[in-house]
Amino acid sequence: QVQLVESGGGLVQPGGSLRLSCAASGSIFTINNMGWYRQAPESQRELVAVMTRDGNTNYADSVKVRFTVSRDNAKNPVYLQMNSLKPEDTALYYCYANLRLAPQNSPWYNYWGQGTQVTVSS
Repeated sequence: QVQLVESGGGLVQPGGSLRLSCAASGSIFTINNMGWYRQAPESQRELVAVMTRDGNTNYADSVKVRFTVSRDNAKNPVYLQMNSLKPEDTALYYCYANLRLAPQNSPWYNYWGQGTQVTVSS
């Protein structure tokens, strides 16, 4: 029932920019943390950027300064502004949400979207 849907990926030249968007839908009671992970071919999935409901952020060292995560808590969308893109940023980017489906004392679950491909190449 829960869906996270990403958009905004594509092919961009080194030094270029992309803006990724993600929207959550389904029977969600509340979302705690929301953000982005990525996975390059033959690599482990890694955290890119996450924002909490309080506005705190956590970035991978490799994307600090260049990437900015933002969030609209009212609509539960999350964005990733990616600037100064490098070839090593090429990966499948997954929207991430830590959420619960019921009120207080219900379990928290981690969800990922289907991914949107970002390719940085000249």
